[in-house]
Amino acid sequence: MNRTALPRSRRIVPVVAVAAAAALTLAGCSSSSGGKKAEEEAGNISAGKANTPRMTIAMVTHAPSGDTFWDTIRKGAEAAAAKDNVKLIYSNDENAGDQANLVQNAIDQKVDGIAVTLAKPDALKAVVAKAEKAGIPVVGLNAGLSVWKQQGLLSFFGQDESVSGQALGSKLNGTGAKHALCVIQAQGDVNLEQRCAGVKKTFSGKTDILYVNGTDMPSVKSTITAKLKQDSSIDEVVTLGAPIALTAEQAVSEGGGKAKIATFDLNKDLVSAIQDGKIQFAVDQQPYLQGYLAVDSLWLYKTNGNFSGGGEQPVLTGPAFVDKSNVDAVAKFAAKGTR
Repeated sequence: MNRTALPRSRRIVPVVAVAAAAALTLAGCSSSSGGKKAEEEAGNISAGKANTPRMTIAMVTHAPSGDTFWDTIRKGAEAAAAKDNVKLIYSNDENAGDQANLVQNAIDQKVDGIAVTLAKPDALKAVVAKAEKAGIPVVGLNAGLSVWKQQGLLSFFGQDESVSGQALGSKLNGTGAKHALCVIQAQGDVNLEQRCAGVKKTFSGKTDILYVNGTDMPSVKSTITAKLKQDSSIDEVVTLGAPIALTAEQAVSEGGGKAKIATFDLNKDLVSAIQDGKIQFAVDQQPYLQGYLAVDSLWLYKTNGNFSGGGEQPVLTGPAFVDKSNVDAVAKFAAKGTR
């Protein structure tokens, strides 16, 4: 990849907390720093909205249809695009081969930058290399933490799924759970597999894996129901997405079971379920921030030669827990679809 802005050997590697800086809070200057004068001294970057030349950025994800988690990522990306004078082209396909084709489409359109998820990195490797060869900077988000550097991406924004899984497993140890069922809604998805592996590593009880078809909620519900009836010792259901968690809650409730539910990721309805005590807690990776930072980092690279994370470290957006103790503070943002 062409990284002429700053050779790797001379880059300074900031701490992971660079997320705060990468968000570029181009907030209004104080009166002493002077509005227009401050704009001019900052290289014609306005406080509220960039007046840099219009650029086009493509975001290509592996999002399945109907999953509100990805709506939140897209909202973050759109917010950054609006601020940065960027035309955002968003596309998605859960099939890795089709996702690769979407990246190729972005290359053919000669976009100024690409943000991509690498849920199945081997399937995207060749086309990512094509983008880099064409001189198009590429950043990763959400999926691909273990491979983003090997594939030559500028930066990565997301959470370490193994760490988040281990954190959830450790938290379960304090709930009295003895037998957990970890539900994976897309077999072969690196992120999801790592989450359940992390849970299994730190949870002191027994952990079983159950694969379901996350695009068919009636099937998800019936599969979970059947498993709980088959094994009454399961007292904890761990899901890897908010829609799956809400469906699992229905399965437990309608089946008369007593299993509790913990999950990864949020949406508005999931927040309400935590408030109502139907879901114990959720691991929040802040998808809005992932979308926002991915677009903003490409703008920064093109306009100022910046590398979020120094090109060496990922910018972590999670994990953080949302439970009864803090859910009310998150609820007002979830209602807007940004958490």
